Amino acid sequence: MFVLTQFVETIADLINMVLTAYLIIVFARAVISWVNPDPYNAIVRFLYQATEPVFRWVRRRLPLLTGAGMDFTPMVVILAILFVQRFVLPVLVHLVRG
Repeated sequence: MFVLTQFVETIADLINMVLTAYLIIVFARAVISWVNPDPYNAIVRFLYQATEPVFRWVRRRLPLLTGAGMDFTPMVVILAILFVQRFVLPVLVHLVRG
C-alpha cells in the first residue's frame, strides 16, 4: 500500500506542477490579449498554440456574451485549474491514504 500511496502522491504533485505552468501560460495569454501583440512573435505564437485548443473547447460549451464583447474563456480555464489543484488532487491523495 505504501508504494501505491507514494505513486499517487507523486503523480498528483506532477499534475499540480503542470497545471501551475499552464496557469501561468493562460494568464500570459490573457494579459497579451489586452494589447495588440505581433502575431509573428515566437512567444505570442507559443501562447496561442498552447492555449487555443483548450480555449476552443471551452468556447464551444460557453456561450459568448455578444453584447459585452468580452471573452471569459481564460477566467473559466483559470477557475477550472484552481478547482483541480485545490479540490480534486487533495481528495485523490486523501482517498489513497485511507
